[in-house]
Amino acid sequence: MVILVIDDESTARSLIKNIIERDESVHEVHEASNLKDGIAKIKEVNPKLVFLDIEMPQEAGTEIFNHISRDDVSFELVFCTAYSEYAVNAFELNAIDYILKPIRPSRVLDVIKKVESAFNQQDIQMRLHELRETLKNQQFRKIGVPVQDGIEFIPLDDIIHLVADGMYTKIVRRSGASLMVSKPLKFFNRLTEMGMPFYRPHRSHIFNLHFMKQFVKRDGNYIRLENDEMIPLSKEKREEFLLLIADL
Repeated sequence: MVILVIDDESTARSLIKNIIERDESVHEVHEASNLKDGIAKIKEVNPKLVFLDIEMPQEAGTEIFNHISRDDVSFELVFCTAYSEYAVNAFELNAIDYILKPIRPSRVLDVIKKVESAFNQQDIQMRLHELRETLKNQQFRKIGVPVQDGIEFIPLDDIIHLVADGMYTKIVRRSGASLMVSKPLKFFNRLTEMGMPFYRPHRSHIFNLHFMKQFVKRDGNYIRLENDEMIPLSKEKREEFLLLIADL
């Protein structure tokens, strides 16, 4: 099997390469130190499996599909990262798996076996096509968030409010329950795009417009939600918000 390792750290590339070469199966391993060179290598050697580092200085690994057309995708993708929160990105980009750093040999070999047993070119093309069509048609009505034992998919209409808590975000749900996830609030900015009913009135808050109950002009301007939570409206967003609710 042809395998490509894209990572800006030479030690990480060498480690994965050594693990693979010690495997009983015969594999052809190639390396690239950045995304640009990695994409060129993909087109050159046509790998079956790509190990891709996410945190690279010039361009993040998650941007790979900005440079590769659907017709060029003939490989399974595995993200390598030091942060478990990136599991959700693996889901969003239809990666087959992800590996946490520091890298354990057993995980690398498990992934290789998984690819060898499940590889199907048609399935890869189908997954990528469905993902792009979903995003293009704005039909994806759930969001995947990292939890202790994997990824939980929460329906968007179940989310009332998201609150920043440092590098974490608290998600408040219709049931009244809340979930703390290891993602900063800026990660959820995409909820305010693509015609989704979410708005960010303050740097620490994003809320679902469907649950807005009242706009309060006193005490510096607040938004009251149906669960009676009060969200501040920043001065910079006041004019924009008033224009928004005028169209509702």
